[in-house]
Amino acid sequence: MNSKPSPQPTALVLLTEQEKKEFLPPDLESRLRELFPDLIWIEAPVQEDEWHRVLREQKPEIVLCAWETPTLPIEATEHLKYVCFLCGSIRKLVPRELIERGLSVTNWGSSISNTVAECSLLLILAALRRVGNWSVAMRTKGEWKTSRHPDTLSLFGRRVGLHGLGAISCELVKLLEPFRVQISAFSPSVPDQIYNDLNIRRCETLEDLFATSDVLVELAPGKPDNYHIVGDDLLKLLPEQAVFVNLGRGMVVDEDALVRASRERGLHIALDVYETEPLPVDSPLRSLDNITLLPHLGGPTPDRRRDCGELALQNLENYLNDKPLINLIDLNTYDRAT
Repeated sequence: MNSKPSPQPTALVLLTEQEKKEFLPPDLESRLRELFPDLIWIEAPVQEDEWHRVLREQKPEIVLCAWETPTLPIEATEHLKYVCFLCGSIRKLVPRELIERGLSVTNWGSSISNTVAECSLLLILAALRRVGNWSVAMRTKGEWKTSRHPDTLSLFGRRVGLHGLGAISCELVKLLEPFRVQISAFSPSVPDQIYNDLNIRRCETLEDLFATSDVLVELAPGKPDNYHIVGDDLLKLLPEQAVFVNLGRGMVVDEDALVRASRERGLHIALDVYETEPLPVDSPLRSLDNITLLPHLGGPTPDRRRDCGELALQNLENYLNDKPLINLIDLNTYDRAT
């Protein structure tokens, strides 16, 4: 006797037209609709009360969504089993209690590592070539170099230090290969085999990493133990003419110490993340000469957001086939998110 096929789970998509265009271009949308012939598609943005009503009435088992999705209400999600989030931090979308109750949640995870690494390389080169200084000086002050010996540096042959050796750092190592740099890293939980495979030196202390890095790239996770771990003591260890780049988490760095290092030692800085975002208009960082600033642009550019859509489709297929989900958010990951 043949058993009945399992009913197709109800899937609901909530995206703006722009999010749909970037994350799910036509070829990916077609694949999604093949997976879920009865897909419920709602255009964002929606008001919170409307969102609650839709969840209560449609009772979706799966929600696929992005930035413009209101917070999931605990009282209207008893049927929800999986949230496939196309973007990064899920703190504003998913209450912690839902993770505790067993809701499965995934995000873009490592699918953006290559584009963040690309932005890291951009900021490294910008800091070494003093792009922040010259861009402002030439546009607002009419300046030009005064000699044939400008205060600029090349990346070739430099010592690069990575604070953190996760997926982004591993992608950055690949991008740095043509520059013949010497790479060190401090990431105590990463096994020796990964250091060996990447051909980089393990630093046993942060002090060693900072003291031996001409280029220090901050990519440490935003966990409580790392709050303001980079302060005056570490920044003073950076060699003369070193540059400091942060694309990790703003809370890891004491920004007041960064300002002091720039003003007192001429440290060149390049930042894409900040402790408070948007960066306050009166932040001292905005007034520094030796700095390149980006407004948290390190994630996937619109043309590469389809990478996140492809990962989401893989996860949806895995869910339907009872296979492990990629980049599953557990409570530890949730608590570390910003």
